Amino acid sequence: MSRQTEVELTNMCMVYRGDEVLIQNRRPEHGWPGVTFPGGHVEPGESVTQSVIREVFEETGLMLAGPRLCGIKDWIEDDGSRYIVFLYKCDTFSGELKSSEEGEVFWTNRDGLSSMNLSSGMEETFRAFFEDNISELSYYRKNPDMDWQIVLE
Repeated sequence: MSRQTEVELTNMCMVYRGDEVLIQNRRPEHGWPGVTFPGGHVEPGESVTQSVIREVFEETGLMLAGPRLCGIKDWIEDDGSRYIVFLYKCDTFSGELKSSEEGEVFWTNRDGLSSMNLSSGMEETFRAFFEDNISELSYYRKNPDMDWQIVLE
């Protein structure tokens, strides 16, 4: 039996300064609309850390210095492939904030996040960023007709 699985690798980064976090309000035409943190796909040949630095720069205009891996988010797609999101935090950056075609980016107090129009799954994803005792957020279901179950570990 093969232990190899097709995997899609992505990243997401919480850029913060004190109690403020940088959020992106994704446009509907780019899929997965609503409030989220910036991030994207790991490109062939780049490390996961390099990918998060590149994605945040492309989507916000900010250049990260020393982003730190703080967790993962993952699920199994209906075709058996796995989708993994590497979660990063960073409070050291330079550059001028600017929005991209993906959506508007702006600073907000983290206490106000729950009242915003969040992208699907972001409520539990915030827990993985803000609660030090959580390092993995997994979604699973026994078959495609079932609702997703959430596991925070």
